[in-house]
Amino acid sequence: MRHRFLVILVVVGVLAPSGAALATDGESGGAEAPPAGSQKTEAGHKTIKLPKILKKIARCESGGDIHAISANGKYRGKYQFSRPTWRSVGGHGDPAKASEYEQDKRALKLYKREGTKPWPNCA
Repeated sequence: MRHRFLVILVVVGVLAPSGAALATDGESGGAEAPPAGSQKTEAGHKTIKLPKILKKIARCESGGDIHAISANGKYRGKYQFSRPTWRSVGGHGDPAKASEYEQDKRALKLYKREGTKPWPNCA
């Protein structure tokens, strides 16, 4: 019976199927509009549809850990941004303290601007 109830909720749009993302309703939550392909998860967290190469880079750079900091402290966050690079793509503060959505958004902006050049060891 429980499965039928869940199927009905999915069909009428109350729940998204497991692993699926809901489309954003257009709210930006900040000064910049969300990038094309921006979505919300079931829990309401904003996500960005990333190219496969950026997912690969994040796994290689930090194991996908948004709070990762290199041994020397110079590179920070999921994509191991240096602070000057982070600022160059509109980031503020410490990349390792930014949300995953914010890090993905800034990495996508950097990737569109420079390709995989900023990540020579992981691209």
